[in-house]
Amino acid sequence: MASSPHNHQNEHNDDNHHLVLNGDGKTHVTKKPRLSSFITESEIRSEFAHHDPAVARINNGSFGCCPAFVIEAQRVWQRRFLAQPDDFYFNGLKKGILHSRTLIKGLINAEHVDEVSIVDNATTAAAIVLQQTSWAFSQGKYDKGDAVVMLHYAYGAVKKSIEAYVTRAGGHVIEVPLPFPVNSNEEIVTEFRRALERGKANGKRVRLAVIDHVTSMPCVVIPIKELVKICREEGVDQVFVDAAHGIGCTRVDMKEIGADYYASNLHKWFFCPPSIALLYCRKSPKVVDLHHPVVSHEYGNGLAIESAWIGTRDYSPQLVVPSALEFINRFEDGIEGIKKRNHEEVVKMGKMLSNAWGTHLGCPPEMCASMIMIGLPACVGISSEKDTMKLRTHLREEFGVEVPLYYRAPKDGEIGSITGYARISHQVYNKVDDYIKFRDAVNKLVSDGFTCSLLST
Repeated sequence: MASSPHNHQNEHNDDNHHLVLNGDGKTHVTKKPRLSSFITESEIRSEFAHHDPAVARINNGSFGCCPAFVIEAQRVWQRRFLAQPDDFYFNGLKKGILHSRTLIKGLINAEHVDEVSIVDNATTAAAIVLQQTSWAFSQGKYDKGDAVVMLHYAYGAVKKSIEAYVTRAGGHVIEVPLPFPVNSNEEIVTEFRRALERGKANGKRVRLAVIDHVTSMPCVVIPIKELVKICREEGVDQVFVDAAHGIGCTRVDMKEIGADYYASNLHKWFFCPPSIALLYCRKSPKVVDLHHPVVSHEYGNGLAIESAWIGTRDYSPQLVVPSALEFINRFEDGIEGIKKRNHEEVVKMGKMLSNAWGTHLGCPPEMCASMIMIGLPACVGISSEKDTMKLRTHLREEFGVEVPLYYRAPKDGEIGSITGYARISHQVYNKVDDYIKFRDAVNKLVSDGFTCSLLST
């Protein structure tokens, strides 16, 4: 846990510190010296005391989390706007967002701050990139039938965006089929190469590859550096990495990855309040065609400036990146230490659950980050996506367990195979008891002879 001289215990009530907004728009915290170097377990519990104590919250991947320290910093920004909105707009907002962008630039090893924009979420970032692709088809820069390649396990909202922007404009969409469970990166690379070949058939070109860094459901860390390299070798025009689970979850380095565009939420694994995402756009002549889909007064001044003002709204999530980073640096080795410990713990808990249920993990441990898939006992009878939603609701309402579930259709000839998987996450607030609660809930369902067919529609 990276050392910090500050004590943030009991953010709301003790007088050891308070939040101050200076004229530069930056949030600063003044406090008495810490008695210990790193955040303690009791301080972590205090930071997340607003979580529902009755629920085993092992689904950080969906909505993330925000500690009390950052929530309070957000409230300071919100109160500043409400107290004097004109001063906030003219003297605080732009400076504050630039400061956040500058910090993000360093975190992702971008070349220049102008390559970093802040938007609402990764879905908005995808719309920005796909809007440009749509215009290229509509304006005749791309030929009808040229391809956009995406993974079969691409996030549902991104698939819808591709349908809305690319398919309607005349682009041909090719999905890369991926096996699940997956056993190696080679399986992913082989299928990706085949998809690119299909995209180049009949003299057509692959104009854009949309590649997840960490797929959402089922969750697997994708070998993006290798796939980006293959795209360059095969003449793919542009590469967009959808990394909703990127920053704070796995290694993120723009110079290593080499993509044209990279989007990542900061409210999932970087402790910011919802919602905030970065969109990295590598400097090139094509970037001038990128625009925020909400057009306001800053249109034409570059994507980063356009995104920093899209009308009156709550910009506080974009302004608390310094506070989130300060919270992170209270942990040993900062964000690197958090990622390492989350990975180790989620693998340990995944193995504990799979051993208890006599099932298996959805991928090797080295192919997961802070989330992992575990097979559920086949006898619970998951036979559709509808079953996963019914069972998830049952686990929430009857056992106080919040965990997303995935349906894998059986292959031809498979009988009695595992068709249901759970995706567990691990974040700093999680305890072993959270996963034991899940284990015991499933064990009780099995011992009671439960099947999903018993649940009402």
